[in-house]
Parts: sequence; C-alpha cells; structure tokens
Amino acid sequence: MNFNPSRAFALEKLNNFIDKNLIEYSKLRNFDYGPDNRSNISCLSPYVSHGIISESEIINKTLKKHSFVKNEKFIQEVLWRIYWKGWLELRPNVWLDFLNDLEKIKENFKNNKNYINAIEGNTDVECFNYWVNELKEQNYLHNHARMWFASIWIFTLGLPWQLGAEFFMKYLFDGDSASNTLGWRWVAGIQTKGKNYVALEWNIKKFTNNKFDNIKLKENPVPVLDHRNYSILNNDFINANLSNGQDLLIFENNLSFEQTDFKDQFFKNIYFVFNGNETRQIKLDEKVLNFKRSLINNQIENFKNKSSNCKMINVQDLKDMKENLLALYPCVGENLDFINSNNLKNISFLYRKIDQFSWKYSNKGFFNFKNYIPNIVQKFNSKNIF
Repeated sequence: MNFNPSRAFALEKLNNFIDKNLIEYSKLRNFDYGPDNRSNISCLSPYVSHGIISESEIINKTLKKHSFVKNEKFIQEVLWRIYWKGWLELRPNVWLDFLNDLEKIKENFKNNKNYINAIEGNTDVECFNYWVNELKEQNYLHNHARMWFASIWIFTLGLPWQLGAEFFMKYLFDGDSASNTLGWRWVAGIQTKGKNYVALEWNIKKFTNNKFDNIKLKENPVPVLDHRNYSILNNDFINANLSNGQDLLIFENNLSFEQTDFKDQFFKNIYFVFNGNETRQIKLDEKVLNFKRSLINNQIENFKNKSSNCKMINVQDLKDMKENLLALYPCVGENLDFINSNNLKNISFLYRKIDQFSWKYSNKGFFNFKNYIPNIVQKFNSKNIF
C-alpha cells in the first residue's frame, strides 16, 4: 500500500476509486483482501482525517459520476467521521475520561504478559497476530479488520479497550480522537450501552476468503460495563470575528486550506502547527509523525504562490505567541488539550460550515443522524442529487 503524503496523490486516489471501483463499493466493502488488494475500498481516510481532502469534496465528486441512490452507502461511510466528531464535541469529557483511564491502566499493565504478547503479535489467534504486524508495517487496517481486532482484544484476550485504542492511535495514519475512541467504545458495548460487537469465526473466514486457520474466539461475551453518563453540552460552534490581515493557525485536521470556507480571506501569516510526541499523551509511531510532517510540508509547498506568509511551527511555540490568533478548529483531541491545558485564551476558533450544520444532528445515535444525511448532502452540494 502507498500513502504518498500529498494532496495531488489523494485526489488521484479519489478519482481512480470513483472511476473504477465506487459502483461495487456497497457489495464488496466488507471484504478484506489484504494490503496488496484494496480496490474494493477507497483508502482515503489518512487524507480525510488530516483535512487534505474534505468530506464535501469527496461527496461532490462522487455525485458527478453516480446518483445519490447508487452512492448512498459510500456517502454514509464518509459522513460517519463527521458524526463521530460531532458526538464527541457534544460530550468532550468522554475523551478526557479515556485519557485519564488510560494513564492508570497503562501503569497496571506495563508488565502484563498477555498485553505484551498482544502488542507483539504473539497470541494464539493467527489472524490477530497478522493484523498486529500489518498495522505496524502499513499503518493502516481495513475497517472490518479493525472491528475484528478490537473484539478479539477485548473479549478473547481480555484486555482493556483503552489500551487497544491507544495501540491504534499510535500506529494508524488515520488515527482520529473521535473515530478511534468511539469506535473502540462501540465494540466494547459502552457506546451503545449493552450492545457489543463480537468477532465470529465464520464471519472472519467469509470476509477474508478463508485466509486464516486457528480462529478460536470467545463468541458469547458480555458487554463491558461503564456506568458513567455524559450530559450533552450546549454549544452552537459560532465563528470568531474575522477580518483581513489576521494570523491563522492550522492544525493537523484541516491541512488543506484551499478547501476551507475561509480560503478567500486574506491572512497575514498562516502557521501550520506540528504536534510531536513531547506534547502528546499518546505517543505516536515515528512513521505516523513523519506522515503528518510531510503532509504539512506538502501544503506549505502548495502555498508558495500565495500572498500569505506560511510556515510550520511547533505546538509549543503557541505559548510564546501573545497576539490574538485565529485557528481552524482542531476538534476534541490532543491539540485542543494543549490549548486548554496552557490556558491560551488568545486563540479563537473558526468552524467548518459542514460541521456547524451536521453536528446538531450528532446528539443521538448514527441511525438518527443517517435520517439527516440527504439534508446535509443537499446543503453542501449545488447539484440536484435526487
């Protein structure tokens, strides 16, 4: 697999998928053929999670080729990411509790042999070991494999879901605080309380074309218990006052400035903010950090002909910047944690219009959100899609 860290490559990948494979997506998407054959899925998530290409950009391009009805399943999957982000924005303490829990659990499990065998791919479950190595080598897993992996981690190996979520965040190119944390909670049975996802031998064999033997799993586990409840915040996500000549911060989730709602605004300086392991609670694999750094450098290269001054800074530099700053909203996660923990009150936020519109539908489950997807698509697509 190849994840070239550039917007041009991401667009080429998107266009090839639309032209050659989108029409079969809903029928074939659940099959994991292995890292050498990903033609049945888009593999765009490393670019979407960094804002190199946007959800609305993907949807608009697909609708130029196929109708909404033929595209519906793919569009739903694209908008899952916005839904997860909105759900977490309305309940940010879920993220903070995850980090607090993780810190305590890591200390208790640092010498746990079962945990060490799991992260080294040295368990009694062949497929799990394969996915551990694939994740470390490719920094990517098929979504179905992620679900199987998480279920085996929690229910067959008996390990805390928080450690598994950390393991994914460490190695995934598309690691995202919302999608990753809430996805693991969903498998465990605490996102939708009492409803866990259980990996089954027949299902793994069917959707991997009988690639694996020795799949002995616990197939009747009880869901993980977590009695904490989270109130929904009242947040309208209103943009800060905007005028020409201000300075703008861009974090790793919104790197493609030319696709933002603020691309026609003149900013005096544009700073792309890099967040390294010295300021992260979850330490990332060096390949993941290099991927993020390379994406930023690619975007800076794309800015060479723009009128704004543009450069990369370290997130720690923000503590020395005393002037008022605007920032494309970094979303709940490590970058926002840095801003809040250092009480950087001089930073005000700008939100994407699609997030402002969509997050109000994220107060309940995805099946409720799904009812509003036609409204979301129609609002952010000028073409008549129905």
